[in-house]
Amino acid sequence: MSGAATGAVRTRLRAVFADAGVTGRLYALDLDSGADVGIGADTLVSTASTHKLCLAVTVQRLADAGRLDPREQVDVPVEGRTPGGTGIALLRDPVRMSLRDLLALALTVSDNAAADVLYDRVGLDGVNRAMAELGLTRTVAVHTGRDLLAAIDEDCGGDQARLLVDPGLTTRLRVLDPERTNRSTPRELARLLAAVWHDEACAPEGAAELRSVLAHQVWPHRLASGFPFDDVRVAGKTGTLPTLRHEVGVVEYPDGGRYAVAVFTRAARTAANQPAADAAIGTAARLAVESLRVPAGQGG
Repeated sequence: MSGAATGAVRTRLRAVFADAGVTGRLYALDLDSGADVGIGADTLVSTASTHKLCLAVTVQRLADAGRLDPREQVDVPVEGRTPGGTGIALLRDPVRMSLRDLLALALTVSDNAAADVLYDRVGLDGVNRAMAELGLTRTVAVHTGRDLLAAIDEDCGGDQARLLVDPGLTTRLRVLDPERTNRSTPRELARLLAAVWHDEACAPEGAAELRSVLAHQVWPHRLASGFPFDDVRVAGKTGTLPTLRHEVGVVEYPDGGRYAVAVFTRAARTAANQPAADAAIGTAARLAVESLRVPAGQGG
């Protein structure tokens, strides 16, 4: 793609984010040709639940090394369970399931309780070590799910409802500051996805399982909304915190084209429901991917 074509795409991407009332960072990568496009691709961002992808890769790498058995059954009592709106975080009774099933819940429905069982098993240091081994030096885990929630509560003085009436409180939230919370860049998380799709992040069997689970994520309103076609597969992981809406994933076309996309947005408003911001993720991802699919010499 020519410099002029790349510039035009970036202008359109910025317009999509501006129309939705968000600041957007994006990086898209053709997994086969290496062609790419981005805006703010190397900007450090607060990753929210997209960091569960890093956790998932770590679990698979430890399984490869024989240090963890994905089929191991573990008990998850009600007491101490990390709160959340999905998965076992919602259940009222103790549960027992395998580590790999906990991982599936962490990825498909972003289950905080399931993810924290895994974080407790592998450790934040373990996740950071795995990312460093993959060359992702700016991708760092600082908080578990329970840590994130505790930090928000503390920074809001114990009353998170204040965020809805006092947006200025967001300036005090550590979880929104990439220097003080889980962080990465759009480029690095797209590179992590590329490593999973190329069987480089972990053994081929584990990578295939991760690709399958990510394709079963239940949320259609962000990345997948830009590709509403029965023959296009979208596999991804969302992330959400006050003012933040993200998704990272891979888009696969029936002609074999494969594209890793990482989109991170931040809104000025603290409202929980912002459909325009959600939709902008899909629209921007489609524009970026379509620009990479334009045959050489036809961009503009």
